[in-house]
Order: sequence, then C-alpha cells, then structure tokens
Amino acid sequence: MMPSSVEPPPPPLSSAVPPAASPASGGRGARFQGAMDPAAAALNASVDFDRRLLLDDVRGSQAHARMLAEVGLISPADAEAIVRGLDQTAGELARGERVLDAALEDIHMNVESRLTALVGEPGRRLHTARSRNDQVATDLKLYARGVAVELVARIDSARVALCRQARRHAHTLVPGYTHLQRAQSVTLGHHLLAYAEMLRRDRGRLLDAARRAGECPLGSGALASTGLPIDREMTARALGFEGGPTHNSLDAVSDRDFAAELAFACALLGVHLSRLGEELVLWSTTEFGFVRLGEGYCSGSSLMPQKRNPDIAELLRAKPARAIGDVVALLTVSKGLPLAYNKDLQETQEPLYDALETARASLAVLPGLVAGLEFDVTRMTEAAQDPALGATDLAEELVRRGLPFREAHELVGRLVRRAEELSTSLRGLGAAELAAVDARLDPSVLAALDPSKAVAARTAVGGPAPARVLREVERLEAELAELGFPVE
Repeated sequence: MMPSSVEPPPPPLSSAVPPAASPASGGRGARFQGAMDPAAAALNASVDFDRRLLLDDVRGSQAHARMLAEVGLISPADAEAIVRGLDQTAGELARGERVLDAALEDIHMNVESRLTALVGEPGRRLHTARSRNDQVATDLKLYARGVAVELVARIDSARVALCRQARRHAHTLVPGYTHLQRAQSVTLGHHLLAYAEMLRRDRGRLLDAARRAGECPLGSGALASTGLPIDREMTARALGFEGGPTHNSLDAVSDRDFAAELAFACALLGVHLSRLGEELVLWSTTEFGFVRLGEGYCSGSSLMPQKRNPDIAELLRAKPARAIGDVVALLTVSKGLPLAYNKDLQETQEPLYDALETARASLAVLPGLVAGLEFDVTRMTEAAQDPALGATDLAEELVRRGLPFREAHELVGRLVRRAEELSTSLRGLGAAELAAVDARLDPSVLAALDPSKAVAARTAVGGPAPARVLREVERLEAELAELGFPVE
C-alpha cells in the first residue's frame, strides 16, 4: 500500500542567508577550515524548495533509528529519544515556531541540527549507516509516491463529475468533429466520457510510476552501502515500500527515473485537461454557444462590462506547458551523468515539485468546473440536425441494401456535390435529383439522415448510442464506487 500524502504548509525559511557558515554546517565537516563563499553557499543551498520533504524526512529518519536499535547499532533508549525529538522538530517547523536556516543548506541538515539540539548525543548517532544521498532519494520517493496517490484521488473526483454529466446528457445530440469540421452526430454523454477515459489512463500512469518507485534506497549510503549490520528490509517495510530495498547502491542514489516518469504522467494529464479547456473555451463562444461555464470559473474585464471570460478553462489549456518543460528539465539534467551521485541531481527536485503541484492545482478545480457546466441542449440538438452529418449513415444504409462500401461512399459523395450545386442539403434532394445521380436511389434512403435514429443505431462497444452511453456510465459508476467514490 502506497502512503497517502497530506502536505503541510512549507516550514518558514530564514530570509537572510548568513554571510558565512560554520565549518561543519551543511554537512561539509572538519575537512574544511573555512566557510563556503557566500554566493556559492546560496547557489548550493536547497532548503528553499526541499523543505517540502520535512514530514517524509522525519518519517525516514524515525524508521532508520528504529532499525539501528533493532540491529544493535544504537540503544533502544537512543532510538526512542530520536523518534520523540524528530516529532518535536517536525511540529516546531510545521507550526512556524522555528525557521529553517539556509546556512544548514537543506531540510535534512536542518532537521538533524535541531534534533541534536533537543536530544543531545543520540541525535549525533542518527546518521549511522546512511548518507544524505540515500536519504534524499528516499525522501523524494516518499514525497512523490504520496502526491501521486493524492492526484489519483483527485482524478477520481473529476471522473465522478464527468459521469454525472454524462448520465444527464446520455440522449443529448451534438455534432462530433474531425479537423474541427462537423463530421457525425454523437451524444454529449459520449463526448464527456471520452475525457473520463483519458483520466482513467492518467490515473493508471500515475499508479504505475509510483509502483516503480516502490523500492527503498535507504541503506545504500553515499554510493557503496555500508559494512555495518543494517536491516534494509525492515526500513523498507516500515516506510511502505512494497518492492523492498533497492538492489544496487550505485543506481539507488543516482536514480531519478521515478521523477521523470511522474512528471511525464503529470504532463500528459495536463495535455488531456488542456483539450477539455480548449473545447470549453471554443464551445462557450457566441459562435458555438454550446456551454456556459459557472460564474465561479469565469472572470470579467476591467474595461468591457459585458465580458464573461473562461479564464480557468484557458489556464487548464496553458498549464501543461510548465509540466512539459519540467519533463525536459528532468531528462536533460539526468542525461550523461556518470555513476553515482552528482550535485546536478539537486536540480531534479524543483521540476518534480512543479509538475506534481501544477497537476494538483489543475485537478483541484476540475470537479467543480465540470459539475457547473450548463449545456445549451437546444443549440446542440439544432446543430446535430445538419443533414451533412448523416452522410456516413446514408452510405451505411446503401451497404445494407447490398452496395459495396466504396461504391456507396462514392455515390453519397456525388449526392453531396449535387446538393451543393442546387444550394440545398442532402435532405432537400427530391426523387428526380436522386435518380439523376443513380437510378437505384429513391427518397426512402434519406430516412438514414435522421440523427436520432442514426446515433441510436451505433450500439457497438465504444459507440455513442444512448443505450451504450448509459451502459458505460453504469460501468464507470460501479468502478468508482469500488474505489470509494460513489457517483450518487
């Protein structure tokens, strides 16, 4: 079972970077006599963004301390002192009672420094048999997996809203488009369920990426593990890594595949939401007039009093540009790096956070946006009556009467051309015009142009017939109910 993530507000950060750090600060240790150059220290520090890892860092450290006690590397009393001290440290930082110190470079050293101040010597034993390299890899996986589970829940909430609208509009006719030209009549319910299908694939990708991030790096050390008798299976179990410990210490500390995969899943999710956003923008224009967005998802104009701008739909259309950039950044940082850990990998954190948080923000508005859509059924139905939308149905009627499809297709094309020459529609062709095109044609074939009957006949699996749409709605409702998201 992957952990859920409820992300607290980031701990406060000291606004000023100290001009110099103590020799041991930031994990540099006694190897150095002097402090890092202030500009270099500012570039090197990551605490302004890795503070998101506070709770995951504390969880990982508590599991590590309990394991160290279990194998006899520290005493049970020290482990308990560490666990309690970490709880206090996390509470102080989360509540804003203490600020993070940029001179300590990252969240990990901030937590350890405060822990040691609280509990003394036991705090200095915590880092036994681990490195910040395996520590940060573990923290990042915990964070990413938790947010992935949260995003899946948000996706399911959006699918509930789509399912409700699809049931409501299972019989509502609307033109279907290819090349943004009217093509064939479908049902609005079928159209909305297309987005539910996209979201189903998105949730699968997120869960799949999170599953592949299900091996625990903790215990890999800086790159070569440790000679101390640790129990990596114990920490993996304690932290919910169902895949157990990682199998190669060099790979474990330098792997950011999971970050790239999750960012890609977020980017493709964003692409799907951008398609919905674009259609809402288009359909809400006066020219289309198919839908009206809820007031809570629109803005006005500072100049034009009449405006009702679909800002949220436009932002859904734009947001994936960020996530796509995040994927490119992650792949570019990771390419060509020699084994094992390199400081370059610090630059993978911000793109990962941005991709996940952009997806979170987009999904947060989606259920309410979808639920509040008011469709102009009359306008849609009128548009679906366009006889040209029945051209394929007319060809299929000729197939039923024995013509090969290619011949039927060509014959209907000639009818379309003849209707254009007469400035009428397919439905307006009389018996004489039909016979002039082909003697086998008579007005009875034009019954195939009735959009309600044509759509109702498309009952194949995946088709837009109202009966099929309702079956798909019922299937989706059952799936969502099993996941804990009842539609009713």
